[in-house]
Amino acid sequence: MPRVSQDHLDARRRQILDGARSCFARHGYEGATVRRLEEATGLSRGAIFHHFRDKESLFLALAEDDVLRMTEVVAQQGLVQVMRELLSTPAGGDGDSPADWLGTRLEVSRRLRTDPEFRARWAERSEQLTIATRERLLRQRQAGNLRDDVDVTVLTAFLELVLEGLVSHLAMGLPADDLDPVLDLVEETVRRHRRTT
Repeated sequence: MPRVSQDHLDARRRQILDGARSCFARHGYEGATVRRLEEATGLSRGAIFHHFRDKESLFLALAEDDVLRMTEVVAQQGLVQVMRELLSTPAGGDGDSPADWLGTRLEVSRRLRTDPEFRARWAERSEQLTIATRERLLRQRQAGNLRDDVDVTVLTAFLELVLEGLVSHLAMGLPADDLDPVLDLVEETVRRHRRTT
């Protein structure tokens, strides 16, 4: 029997994550049955669970994948850019759309409220985003671009709360086409204001 290359395994894992993302977004965690996951990924349950121990492991990997993507953007461009990308990417149902990301994020929020085991597993992963945001803000402060009258921990919490508010806004189906000026204000709020003489 020929060996499967690592590239093939990685591509298959990505296929599963992309299909599962839209399935979880559409049906929620409970409604994402194995049959629906098979349909969404185009793969058998054996292929899916060869890569992931169970549905919870698949969901957690998906949520972790989101955190890693967001952490990369935060490290380079800041948390406000994550919010801008969420607003600017057209919904396309391709597993990488804001609607799919939002569905996953909302399901994470629901499970955090209702599942203590999930909350414990998730805490380790979500800390990565907080650390990336804090480190980015510290670099901006050292460069003289960040206000210095508010502790970086407070600014980090502020930006994370704005992200959660944006997620809630989008979850309610409220219009999002006029939120760029709001994000400009958020960005301006954390910047250092230089006095002109």
